[in-house]
Amino acid sequence: MSEAFRGEFSQKVDGKARVSIPAPFRRVIEAGDPGASDSARAKFVIVYGGGSGRKFLECFTVLGMAQLESRIARMQSGSPARRYMEHNLITMSLTAEIDEDGRIVLPPRAREKIALTPDLMRDGVDCVFAGALDKFHIWRRDTYDEDLAHLAEPDPAFLAEGQDMLSLLPDAHDHPQA
Repeated sequence: MSEAFRGEFSQKVDGKARVSIPAPFRRVIEAGDPGASDSARAKFVIVYGGGSGRKFLECFTVLGMAQLESRIARMQSGSPARRYMEHNLITMSLTAEIDEDGRIVLPPRAREKIALTPDLMRDGVDCVFAGALDKFHIWRRDTYDEDLAHLAEPDPAFLAEGQDMLSLLPDAHDHPQA
């Protein structure tokens, strides 16, 4: 993987639901959109499905989403698992286009997913763009802080006290799980 979404950036969503995409993320989005050029604006896919446990928007490059769609297409047609994946990752998604100022307008369904209400946006509300390798998440700042505070401390179920977190990684010669 040559281009990855990494880091976290705080961005303000204004009263018109506009938000700037962090510049490092725009570079990855542009690289992952074969249709982007000097005359065509870069696009990416925002997924707002996945139930109430997912309190964030999950965003993929055009190429990244095509890979995900290919994996879903290989699932048994009509199976409950495939229908679930189709609904939550395909039906409940939309394509966003970055404007000339590096911004998007968050659509109503995306705003609903992360509880961005008009009263919160009136004076601007902070959101966090959090990199996650081949995708990034958009969180409302307070939800991000609440839900992810536990990740700073290891879960003893998978990381013993004093064990280095890098020990959780597979060996370099192991292939990543699809």
